[in-house]
Amino acid sequence: MNTSVLIGSRHVGHDNPVYIIAEIGINHNGSVELAKRLIDGAILSGCDAVKFQKRTPELCVPREQWFIERDTPWGRMTYLEYRKRIEFGYSEFDEIDRHCKERGIQWFASCWDVPSVEFIEQFSVPCYKIASASLTDSELLMAVRGTGKPIILSTGMSTIQEIVDAVEILGTDNLLLAHATSTYPCKPEELNLRMIETLRKMYKVPVGYSGHETGLATTWAAVALGACFVERHITLDRALWGTDQAASVELGGLMRLVSNIRDVEKAIGDGIKKVYDSELASRSKLRRVQSTISESDILIA
Repeated sequence: MNTSVLIGSRHVGHDNPVYIIAEIGINHNGSVELAKRLIDGAILSGCDAVKFQKRTPELCVPREQWFIERDTPWGRMTYLEYRKRIEFGYSEFDEIDRHCKERGIQWFASCWDVPSVEFIEQFSVPCYKIASASLTDSELLMAVRGTGKPIILSTGMSTIQEIVDAVEILGTDNLLLAHATSTYPCKPEELNLRMIETLRKMYKVPVGYSGHETGLATTWAAVALGACFVERHITLDRALWGTDQAASVELGGLMRLVSNIRDVEKAIGDGIKKVYDSELASRSKLRRVQSTISESDILIA
């Protein structure tokens, strides 16, 4: 049995409700108002948390890409200027922090460099996410571990040995693993959802799923296969500018996603065979040869 990890006031683990994370990431396109609309949509849908990303562009953008120009909704600019344009600073995150506290939803971030960890530490986030791209960044892993907060480690684009090495650095206390395939959007045949069970067997920590596919059915399947938390990118419109928009879920889809995850949770059951009270009339009417049944075999619901 996998243990649970406390994220804020929520226990996340095998015997607890699925923890549902709406990944806003950089889909806010540098607009706090857009970010707030996405937060409100996540709350309306019944999500447990929203997640952002934080980078220091000079550290995260390779130097050879700094001055490559590209067309953006804000005009033609270098790639470094574009990355700075969509990056939130203290005032924006402070507003997001206030909005989430007022609305009663948790928020946290995936930090892509050590200064970003130090930046986010200014806020009382309940946990940190380490993106798949950062799994081999030992300096970053140590910095996040040093916060003492729960850590969600995403495992996309990684070998088993790379995962083992990262877990060795982070330790398994307060660790959650997220199975992922880092293709945006990802084809169903490359999702490999059975890795959820593989990771659960490797480590006695909560294992979840970070999905980048289009559609919802495969995320429901991940829950049925044992994911105790799920994360999906969200957007107001998949046609908006941005690299993650096409692999994101619009708010109408997010409402269906959350609602049906809750149905899947109820449907999984405990694996112990019972005759339900609702079956007794059909049993009496349709079964030609009746057998005895004890009170303990009947589940009154």
